[in-house]
Amino acid sequence: MKGPFGGVLAVLCLIGAAFCFYKFSTWPTGPNAGSGTMYVIVGIVLAVLMVLFGVMFMSGRVNKTENIHITE
Repeated sequence: MKGPFGGVLAVLCLIGAAFCFYKFSTWPTGPNAGSGTMYVIVGIVLAVLMVLFGVMFMSGRVNKTENIHITE
């Protein structure tokens, strides 16, 4: 992936993970409510993908052609 595509995917995964964790936090409790575990699983997967896409986006921003000394 070249360019800002990785950054866009990271932001979309962030929004999706935040939505899933929000839905899980507002999930009704009680004997007939269900567990809502799927929201947690999808949220964790999206959070991991967000980190991976973010790292891919940021690693593409490093200048690999120019040598920079630590004292510059």
